[in-house]
Amino acid sequence: MSEGNMRANSQRQMGPRHRGPMGGPPGGGMMHGGEKARNFKGTMKKLIKHLSVYKLQIIIVFIFAAASALFSIAGPKILGKATTNLFEGLMGKLTGTGTGIDFEYIGGILLTLAGLYLLSSLFSYIQGFIMSGVSMKISYGFRKDISEKINRMPLKYFDGTNHGEVLSRITNDVDTLSQTLNQSLTQIITSFTTVIGVLVMMLSISWSMTLVTLFILPVSMMLIMFVVKRSQKYFKQQQDLLGNLNGHIEEMYGGHIVVKAFNGEEKSIEKFEGLNSKLYGVAWKSQFLSGMMMPIMSFVGNIGYVGVSVLGGWLAIKRTIEVGDIQAFIQYVRQFTQPIAQLANVSNVLQQTAASAERVFEFLAEEEEVPEAANPVKLDEVQGSVEFKKVHFGYNSDKIIINDFSAHIKPGQRVAIVGPTGAGKTTVVKLLMRFYDVNEGAILVDGHDIKDFSRSDLRSMFGMVLQDTWLYNDSIMNNIRYGRLNATDEEVKAAARAAHVDSFVHTLPDGYNMVLNEEASNVSQGQKQLITIARAILADPKILILDEATSSVDTRTELQIQKAMNNLMKNRTSFIIAHRLSTIRDADLILVMNNGDIVEQGNHKELLAKGGFYAALYNSQFEGSQAV
Repeated sequence: MSEGNMRANSQRQMGPRHRGPMGGPPGGGMMHGGEKARNFKGTMKKLIKHLSVYKLQIIIVFIFAAASALFSIAGPKILGKATTNLFEGLMGKLTGTGTGIDFEYIGGILLTLAGLYLLSSLFSYIQGFIMSGVSMKISYGFRKDISEKINRMPLKYFDGTNHGEVLSRITNDVDTLSQTLNQSLTQIITSFTTVIGVLVMMLSISWSMTLVTLFILPVSMMLIMFVVKRSQKYFKQQQDLLGNLNGHIEEMYGGHIVVKAFNGEEKSIEKFEGLNSKLYGVAWKSQFLSGMMMPIMSFVGNIGYVGVSVLGGWLAIKRTIEVGDIQAFIQYVRQFTQPIAQLANVSNVLQQTAASAERVFEFLAEEEEVPEAANPVKLDEVQGSVEFKKVHFGYNSDKIIINDFSAHIKPGQRVAIVGPTGAGKTTVVKLLMRFYDVNEGAILVDGHDIKDFSRSDLRSMFGMVLQDTWLYNDSIMNNIRYGRLNATDEEVKAAARAAHVDSFVHTLPDGYNMVLNEEASNVSQGQKQLITIARAILADPKILILDEATSSVDTRTELQIQKAMNNLMKNRTSFIIAHRLSTIRDADLILVMNNGDIVEQGNHKELLAKGGFYAALYNSQFEGSQAV
């Protein structure tokens, strides 16, 4: 992230960190529980395209996985020859018709087997090592893409989406993809190679015994498909419920003070237990049904062993096959049923993977902010003039909340925006910072439409001090330095003195080096506000936005903050949004808003003299006192 972006981020403290409605439903195109991936083929094509960057490594992995499986397959038949030699040698010795056991022959076979199994293990290790690297790179790439996507998405997406839902896509869904790539992808080729190789080996021993083995396959497949069909929907529900649960935990943790203040612990625990209970239910069902496949395959496989043993014994008596072939064939039956079960399980996992991949691709395909101007305007020096020209805006296009808003602010002017709750005051600020784009009209800075600037350059012109301070888990020094990352310690302290931070910071443990906790609750609300003012002073913006900056502190602290803000506002265009009308008497221009429109404008005395909407607002706050 560039320094300009970092500075802009530090200054655009638009509300608290946790904005989602408590316990609200997730949005942003989230799929409903119980669905499979809506477009399995399309999603898998996208995923394969994503994997194509690593096609060479994946091809090598497939070759090594197949080779490992083939070396392992060759073992039982070779071992069968040793068994036959051992059996015939013993029988010959007992009957006196043979030469006994050929230990040299058996020793050679055992050495050959050791070499084959060693090569199989080595190839398996190599393919696992390569595939682990590929899967981690792909996971890293997905998370990087999602992170970059978040920075390109409009604010309205996050206003309507549960934070835990976004978090779930970055963590749970990407983890599912990573595990599939790391384990299931190689398992597919290993299992497929094993099934084909074992089938060939079984046919080479006895076609009749192979038919008995193949007869159990339809029974196995029917049982497995029955399980897969029912387990898939629970895997999908599990992913969705994880997103809901993460969202609830994130909101409750972030707003734990509010929860405690309103005695909401019981309700929060009740909701958590409800979500956790649902998650437990679907997770238990998905895991139970998925876990049934191996016992089912073992049961059907055991039936196969009985058939093979009976038929094999009869063929051995007829001298059609050797004793060692029976032992090898039984081993192959076990090797044959296991990869079929694995393939069935992989098909189930692939469905789950497709659902996770679809959620990730859905997020990456979400509507982004309007692209930057092809040739953005670059100002050598920002003067600070701002003009609103017939601005119309609504968060939804069918519900316009700002109508025909026009105003012209000269450089260095102090402009107060007042009006009742819901009048559109903070919305004007969001438009000015281009968090949202206007539906009609234009906003100009120094005569240029804000759409002609890059967002980074535009936001670097602004400094913001809000009621909801944004401080992070670091020292006071570094929290102030966030306004300009390359500032020296002396520059940080100079900004702190101008913001009256220096007057209290020496009373704190470790002074400027005191680390604020995660909620910054180890300093007072007023001190937090002064720290954010120091940050804005250090950033040295040409245009300031002060949104309810003194509404949550006591009168004495308000006076101290007001002094700090007066230092901050010197020679800067300033927009002051306040419910306390006493704080904006000295404003050069007061814009009075109601229902999205400017209904009055002028300075304090002019507006009081008119006896209109502003006078009514002012007198309602100072009833019984004389208007100044």
